[in-house]
Amino acid sequence: MKITTILLAGTMGVAAFAALPEQLKAQTLTTMESPRSDTLEVPMNRAVVVESDVPFAELSIANPGIADISTLSDRTVYILGKAPGRTTLTLLGPDGRLIMNVDVAVTPDVAEFKERLRQILPGERIEVRTANDGIVLSGSVSSTARLDRALELARRYAGDKVSNLMTVGGTQQVMLKVRFAEMQRSVSKELSGSLGFIGADVLGAGNNIDGTNALINPPRSITTEKTGALGVGFSAGGVEFGILLEALESKGMVRTLAEPNLTALSGQEAEFLAGGEYPIPVVGDEGSITIEYKPFGVQLGFLPRVVDGDIINLAITAAVSGVDDANSIQTSDAFAVNAFKRREAKTTVEMRDGESFAIAGLLQDDFSDLNGQVPWLGDIPVLGALFRSSEYQRAQSELVIIVTPHLVTPTRGEALALPTERVRPPTEADLFLRGRTYRANKGAAAEVARQDFTGSYGYVME
Repeated sequence: MKITTILLAGTMGVAAFAALPEQLKAQTLTTMESPRSDTLEVPMNRAVVVESDVPFAELSIANPGIADISTLSDRTVYILGKAPGRTTLTLLGPDGRLIMNVDVAVTPDVAEFKERLRQILPGERIEVRTANDGIVLSGSVSSTARLDRALELARRYAGDKVSNLMTVGGTQQVMLKVRFAEMQRSVSKELSGSLGFIGADVLGAGNNIDGTNALINPPRSITTEKTGALGVGFSAGGVEFGILLEALESKGMVRTLAEPNLTALSGQEAEFLAGGEYPIPVVGDEGSITIEYKPFGVQLGFLPRVVDGDIINLAITAAVSGVDDANSIQTSDAFAVNAFKRREAKTTVEMRDGESFAIAGLLQDDFSDLNGQVPWLGDIPVLGALFRSSEYQRAQSELVIIVTPHLVTPTRGEALALPTERVRPPTEADLFLRGRTYRANKGAAAEVARQDFTGSYGYVME
């Protein structure tokens, strides 16, 4: 019974709706559109006064937290920006009709920021815009230092809501020229005397025993490892005597010179190695032996930053290393591992384009003096020299590292010449008939190729 009643009521409702006029069936809620819809920008914490073309009777603001409004007359509105954002101002006429919808955009106040930016960084092409509640910087600056200053000033006004779209102009590639100059000098002097004798029931020797025995026993000969020696053998009363004087003097000098050049972009690190890698055995966790390679030679690493104009900040690591054959260790697995001699400098300097700094200098002077003698006999005046040996050694080392940065720009490939372009392989006639090991090309590179290696080269160190 109840289900039949509900179906009957539904049928009657559908029939009644079908009998209504078409205009009553249409939507009764419409959106009012104003003839004009403008956008009004209001700086935050500042006010603007706007005037309507027609008098209004009522006005409202969609979000009072963004902007505050008040009326000054029936045509004038006072708008105060309170917080960054966008809202809508609505004006209604006396008859309730919509006069205008105004989009109110409250933005950070950048007028003072622009003025300060022109005062602090004059001549820089920096454009300032607002985006929501932040500041957008675009354009170009002449250096990274000026870029940092502009960003720091912008953060004073907008905090962390600063968008950086600026680019850095000017030359931003740095070529670093490093000169390593090392001189090593060594002097060694040695003088020793030896005396030996042999008789029927007596014999003795001091210092170089093998050398005196060779003088006493026929055939007499001089046995020594020194550069020069003088031996005398004679007999006295059935006793054979031998006197041996040995002398050694050696001098040596080693000059090492390297000039690596390396180019990198400002703010990017670059590394350079001219040398090799030395294998070193390493014992693993399970006793297995693996090989690790340690680089040696001329090493250079630097991080350039073009600070302002032609001022360059350099973080430099320069090193000269080599295998030291004089010092080595012997492992239990019959591996002989040599030591390394390494001179390294690590620093940060700041200089202009083309200026030079001696960032490191090593002056080392090693001296040793050794005196060996036969006890008591070596203290005898005059004759004691035959039972003594004196040794003198001195080694000096001088190392200088000089750096010079340059601001560089790319050039055309034709303007660059490779070392291999200076010479060409010789023909058979040049090699066998004329004794020439190369054929020089024409041009400036050929002039360099014609220079021989008989003259002075590099630096003169007194």
